[in-house]
Amino acid sequence: MIVVSAQPQSAPLAATALQSQLAPQWHVVVLNDPVNLMSYVVMIFKKVFGWSEAKARVHMLEVHERGRSLLWTGAREPAEAYVFTLQQWHLTAVLEAA
Repeated sequence: MIVVSAQPQSAPLAATALQSQLAPQWHVVVLNDPVNLMSYVVMIFKKVFGWSEAKARVHMLEVHERGRSLLWTGAREPAEAYVFTLQQWHLTAVLEAA
């Protein structure tokens, strides 16, 4: 008697490999400028990202001392929205691929 399996045997699923790939990440970076006051930059970071005074101040000082600060990393659409919002507040913000 020969027993035949009703389900075909298959190699490891290629779909699993595709699902494990993550969408590309994007960085929201703000650059130093000679125009905006430090207190203004802190206020904007708090307002846009909902950060505490301390966290906003740390990022503001990083911008001031290093010329730039990485503020947020994630999917492209929200990153673009953050950059646009920061630019509306007259900060120099850019989108960079992670």
